[in-house]
Amino acid sequence: MTTEFNFVTEWRINASLVEVCDAISHCLNWPMWWKGAEAVEKLESGDANGIGSVHRFTWKGRIPYRLTFDLRVTGWIPLTLLEGQAQGDIIGTGQWTFFRENELTVVRYHWHVYPNRRWINLIAPIASPLFKWNHHQVMRQGAEGMARLLNARIISFHAATETVRR
Repeated sequence: MTTEFNFVTEWRINASLVEVCDAISHCLNWPMWWKGAEAVEKLESGDANGIGSVHRFTWKGRIPYRLTFDLRVTGWIPLTLLEGQAQGDIIGTGQWTFFRENELTVVRYHWHVYPNRRWINLIAPIASPLFKWNHHQVMRQGAEGMARLLNARIISFHAATETVRR
C-alpha cells in the first residue's frame, strides 16, 4: 500500500516579491536560513533559465528521520512560478507560486508526493498525522527563516493536507 500526500502551504510575508522569489529560487542557500534543509547540492545545471537543473535535497524535520531526493526543475516563470519533479525517498511534484496581495507577498507551495521508503508506507496508516505535522513544522521553519533572512514578518501561515491511501 502506498500513501499519497497532497500538502498546500501558504505564507503571507511583508517583503517584496523580488526578495521572496530570489530566496526561494536560490535553493543552494536554503540551509543557511531554513532549519529543516540540511543539505542542498547542485547535480545538473539545466538551461539558461534553470529548466532541467537538478538539485539533491536532504531534509530533517522535528521527528528523527531524513529524506533525500533529487528535484528537477520543470517550470520557471520569474516572479510567478517555480515547479519541479522529485525522485528519491519522495516521488512527486512541487510547485511554488508567488503573487502580491494587499501589500504582502503570498507564497503558496503545493507538494503532491508519495514516500518511496518501505517503512514509511508500512506505518503511514497510523503515522500519517505525525508525518503531516512534521511537514507543516518544516514549512513553518521555512517561513520563519525567510522572515529572518529578509528582515520581514510572516503575517500568516496556513497549511493543509489531503492523504490518499492506495
